[in-house]
Amino acid sequence: MALKITLKPNERMIISGTVLTNGRTKSDFIIENEVPILREKDIMSEKDACSPCRRIYFVIQLMYIDKENLITHHNTYWELVRELVEAAPSTLDLVDQLSVYILNKTYYKALKLAKKMIYFEQEVLERVTQSVGSISKG
Repeated sequence: MALKITLKPNERMIISGTVLTNGRTKSDFIIENEVPILREKDIMSEKDACSPCRRIYFVIQLMYIDKENLITHHNTYWELVRELVEAAPSTLDLVDQLSVYILNKTYYKALKLAKKMIYFEQEVLERVTQSVGSISKG
């Protein structure tokens, strides 16, 4: 089944490892075979991978679009999730779910779950920041 993608002016997308940048007008694309596709809103640059969950998302993104270096990316993933679970045991259930996707090579589903982990991480950091702020004011 074909996939229709509409890109906004100047929007970027990765198709099977190739970065495509749209021109000045809206464009429709029909993808007729199965290939890894990431829209600009789902693409994370290496410099933006600045927290544990963001680094996990980034390495899963690499697994999804860079199959040639899959072993390296998998090794990095397992090291990152081990460090995350050691530092934050409350993430174990999410990491377990994520790892099932990785083992089954369903990287797009893993990316979606990793994005949820980033939101979870942000919420935790905001709560900690608020708690520290309350303590220092008190």
